[in-house]
Amino acid sequence: MFKLFGSKTLPYENITPQEVDQRIKNQKPLIIDVRENYEYAQGHIKGSKLIPLSQINSKINVIGAKDREIIVVCRSGSRSSHAANLLCNQGFTRIGNIKGGIIGWMRAGLPLE
Repeated sequence: MFKLFGSKTLPYENITPQEVDQRIKNQKPLIIDVRENYEYAQGHIKGSKLIPLSQINSKINVIGAKDREIIVVCRSGSRSSHAANLLCNQGFTRIGNIKGGIIGWMRAGLPLE
């Protein structure tokens, strides 16, 4: 559980783009992009897996082990925070959400494919 603004407890971790970049290099988490196909085609994090938010529940079985580190991303962080909650509710235990989404990723100067 993670605290948000010192009061609300979140079941997932909000992670900066820079922290995610380091984890990708060192720990190889599964990155799930919950945007739509056309958004993903415009640019995405290398190695990320596209599962639009509307399909998360139906694709739970293809995500893998519930204790694997999974980091979700969308355009701004809103859809991915919803996806993070959904995954936590399905029993996944190591969920992260990229702060600021792809917009935050680009503002940090990190590459897209």
